[in-house]
Amino acid sequence: MSREAYHESLDELRADVESMANGVSAQLLAALDALDGDDREAARAVIDGDDREAARAVIDGDDEINRRYLALESDCVDLIALQQPVASDLRFVAATYKILTDLERVGDLATNLARYALAGGSDVVAEARVRRIGETAFGQFRDAVGVYADADAEACRAVAARDDEFDAACQHASEAVVRELVGSEADRWDVERLLDDVSRLLLTIRDLERVGDHAVNIAARTLYMDESDPELIY
Repeated sequence: MSREAYHESLDELRADVESMANGVSAQLLAALDALDGDDREAARAVIDGDDREAARAVIDGDDEINRRYLALESDCVDLIALQQPVASDLRFVAATYKILTDLERVGDLATNLARYALAGGSDVVAEARVRRIGETAFGQFRDAVGVYADADAEACRAVAARDDEFDAACQHASEAVVRELVGSEADRWDVERLLDDVSRLLLTIRDLERVGDHAVNIAARTLYMDESDPELIY
């Protein structure tokens, strides 16, 4: 491969990863819309298989993310094995290889969130609190995807700097959800329904927190890629 073709391959890899990231963002946003209750019937068709065509479309979408993940990982391995990149090119390929894992896992978390949305909600205050956490998680992920596209070192640090505050907000939301559900609804819910709703909302918050963690990973690996700076990697 000529050097010109080699650098074209690196550019194509970046563009393909950005495209995959945008696809994952769309999946995550759709899951958050389902959590908002706007498309619960569609979610039921997807998960339960009541509407085979809708189910197939979503399953194929998830399969496409996984397919792209594996194909792009293979591209990274080929570039390292066949072209033996050095210095900044090697950091770019290595960081991209790790970022692909974060993107694939956020796609899996989006699927989890769609399943939680299907289970429905019973408490307006608790549901609204979780939706606010979801908006923050999506913002973190969207910004992380942006810093990879732009290789913006200061923006990488900004994404990471917000993580502690987001983790604290998730912890506070988890505690508040339990108080709100148990305190205001226990008198008119059966115990099984109460436990189901508490469990569902806590799992939702946990997975949203994980979306934030993957956003920080993407920012940290982008900073390493751009500046050879491992300060955010942990």
